[in-house]
Amino acid sequence: MRTILITGCSSGIGYDAAVTLKARGWRVFAACRQQIDVDRLRAEGLEAVLLDYRDSAGMQAAVSEVLEATGGTLDALFNNGAFALPGFVEDLPRDGLRDIFEVNLFGQFELINLLMPTFRAQGRGRIVNCSSVLGIAAMRGRGAYNATKFAMEGLSDTMRVELHGSGIDLSLILPGPIPTRIRQNAQANFETWIDWQGSARRAEYEAEVMPRLYDESGTPDPFEQPVSAVTAKLIHAVEARRPHARYYVTAGTWIARALTHLPTRWRDMVMRRS
Repeated sequence: MRTILITGCSSGIGYDAAVTLKARGWRVFAACRQQIDVDRLRAEGLEAVLLDYRDSAGMQAAVSEVLEATGGTLDALFNNGAFALPGFVEDLPRDGLRDIFEVNLFGQFELINLLMPTFRAQGRGRIVNCSSVLGIAAMRGRGAYNATKFAMEGLSDTMRVELHGSGIDLSLILPGPIPTRIRQNAQANFETWIDWQGSARRAEYEAEVMPRLYDESGTPDPFEQPVSAVTAKLIHAVEARRPHARYYVTAGTWIARALTHLPTRWRDMVMRRS
């Protein structure tokens, strides 16, 4: 039975991936950062583990728990957990940036490195990192998330080159608009870190950022696809004989990729209007 560790499984992309791969015959270890979600997934029949990217000791314990259960092997890792911190760059405090990088980048690559001895010992493994359209397109008010995903793209590309010939493959999945709880979860981070009322851009927060952040209408993005669209790419990344380096999900991501070929000033003009 093939085995995979998936992070960020409390809802959305991670939850769909865990349920779907389990149905396909994989032994899935579904990781969540809160015990209440671990307990809920266990009640649903999933093998859930507690894992918080901010907690190095906790990650080591989670890896030990998984490897003990599998007899010391693991076929794949899907790094999916992440959060957003909306705000214009000039309003992002250092501690807020540090917090989002701890989760969206540092913890993810620490987890990879904790599993590398296992992958190397068995001479194979699949690593899949969940990037984003915001890893290739800089959008207003999303600088912190942009920065973590641009950094993920760079580290992942470097690691993929370094792993050539090892039997270990690394892929990136770049979702565009997907209906998850990332916007709702970002509200607390915005309220914690962003002093929008004292910002020189208060009017822009009121007109642009907050209406979208607190929108409860459920109006879908025109490019939106379901979470299953990401899972479909994950399945190829972990099951195909030759996985792709990148998987683009939604038309919006393909458009953003095409925009990277434009002159920078033209691309900036498009992104200002998006």
